[in-house]
Amino acid sequence: MVTACTPAGPQSTTAQVRVTDDGSIPKNESISLDDDKHAAIANLDQELLTAMRKAAADAKLAGVELRVTSGWRSAEHQQRLLDEAVELYRSEEEARRWVHPPEKSAHVTGKAIDIGPTNADDWLIQHGADYGLCQAYANEMWHFELLTTPGGQCPQPRSTT
Repeated sequence: MVTACTPAGPQSTTAQVRVTDDGSIPKNESISLDDDKHAAIANLDQELLTAMRKAAADAKLAGVELRVTSGWRSAEHQQRLLDEAVELYRSEEEARRWVHPPEKSAHVTGKAIDIGPTNADDWLIQHGADYGLCQAYANEMWHFELLTTPGGQCPQPRSTT
C-alpha cells in the first residue's frame, strides 16, 4: 500500500506534525480537522470540510475520533505519491490502482479526504451518508468524498481508483 494513503499508525497531535505547503502529512501521523494552519486542511473544499467537522463532532459523542491522514495535496505532492507507487509496485498500471495522477486526483482539488484510524473509517462508512460523505473506493476504506446529499444514499464504492 502507498504509505501516504494508509491511515494506520499511531495517532499524533497537531504539534507533532510538521506544517508543509504541499499538504503532506508524514507517514503514520495524522492531524485534527481543526488544524486550519495545515495546507491539507486549509485548502480543502469548504463544503467537504464543513461536512467532515459535523461528522467528527457526532463521532466524538459516540467515542470515536476522526483524524485526517491526508487531505488537500498539491499536484507536485500527488505526482511524488504516484512516482513512489510506481517504484513500489514496479508497474504504472498497478500503481494507478492506488494513486491517481494529479490531473485525476480529488485530493488535488480539495474534494477528498483520508480518515483514520480504522474505527473512525468504520464509523464514517456507517454514518457518513447522514452528512453527504461516502467511501469513494472499495479498496480504500479511508477515502471519503461528498457523493450524496446529507441524508441521501451513497453510491456503491468504485472498484479501483
